Amino acid sequence: MVKQSLQQVKQRFGIIGNAPELDRAIDVALQVAPTDLSVLITGESGVGKENFPQIVHLYSKRKHGPYFAINCGSIPEGTIDSELFGHEKGSFTGATGTRKGYFEVADGGTLFLDEAGELPLPTQARLLRVLESGEFIKVGSSKVEKSDVRVVAATNMDMVKAVEKGKFREDLYYRLNSVPIRIPPLRDRKDDIPLLFRKFAGDCAEKYMMPSITLTDDARELLKNYRWPGNIRQLKNITEQISIIEQERVITADILQKYLPYNEVGMLPVPLSQIHDTEQKSFANEREILYQVLFDMKKDITDLKQVVKSIMEGSTTHATSFSASSDHHDSSVIPNDNTNVSVPMKYEPVPKKIALDEAERNDIQEATEYEESTLSISEVEKEMIIKALERHNGKRKLAAADLGISERTLYRKIKEYSL
Repeated sequence: MVKQSLQQVKQRFGIIGNAPELDRAIDVALQVAPTDLSVLITGESGVGKENFPQIVHLYSKRKHGPYFAINCGSIPEGTIDSELFGHEKGSFTGATGTRKGYFEVADGGTLFLDEAGELPLPTQARLLRVLESGEFIKVGSSKVEKSDVRVVAATNMDMVKAVEKGKFREDLYYRLNSVPIRIPPLRDRKDDIPLLFRKFAGDCAEKYMMPSITLTDDARELLKNYRWPGNIRQLKNITEQISIIEQERVITADILQKYLPYNEVGMLPVPLSQIHDTEQKSFANEREILYQVLFDMKKDITDLKQVVKSIMEGSTTHATSFSASSDHHDSSVIPNDNTNVSVPMKYEPVPKKIALDEAERNDIQEATEYEESTLSISEVEKEMIIKALERHNGKRKLAAADLGISERTLYRKIKEYSL
């Protein structure tokens, strides 16, 4: 794409900057726009990914068709299938009428799925089908419907790691990633930072009718060398803060330093996927505590069973030794009923704790059988999870509520039992 065309696109969509990686991303978007290939846009939070689906749409043959942007992370798991594919009247509680989903109303246009990495696995299966065949089924319906929709997805997740951890379908990833577009972070566009600052300062000054702020040379260098974990969104917020709060319109490095939070750790929210991987087990309620205790008891029961078996085996061994020693002992040294003498023993007496009578042996056997039956808790637990998932059509959130455990615990058990 010639430089003049790139500048026209930047002006049309308000894109500021001349970094080579940014120009490359715009060029790829323009090249893929006339096709119907799926596009996956990746980049950190705040880099401006929302502009590129619009470029793809408005430079495609679908530019006169509908365009919808959906944030998949903001839609509850229980309703996202209905939002995307629609539902029939009475298909679930609150479904008072038939509703069209985005794939139906966006027919002939473009659908932008932001935060696509947050889609639940059952929804990913539905999405894969509509991408491959253009067919979908409304929630609560058995009728197959057609839709001609071009999908552009975006995410700030590492999709390769998400696939490796089983949180995202590999086949769907490759289907969405027909054409990848990577948006560079702001720290890789150092020369663009002063341009963006000037743009945001001018917009703020115009909006609130005040003189625009400017930077000294040392402040400009400080701004360029900051790490910008929040990218363009963070730069815009800081620029607006300085514009409103500072009376002085020429911003020095000392003034700017106060607005750059060097000492804050983890200023941005940690992605949900990382929370699931790193946080310690937490218990939402007493029922979940009890459930967790039952899970952890399995190993203790197994160990107890081994102890009981070793005691019983030891009892049999020592009893046999006692009998053998008695057979070889001289009977002449055994006192009669009227003799009170001490007889030296040539064998180790059976310890009292394992000298078991018939009733005690029966008690241990019953306890062992009870412990063996208790060990089947894993099978019962697995069956309960399977039935709960079947009752709720694979929806983990509803199944977890039915079982009385958290969705995180249910996800962990599904992986443990390879369901």
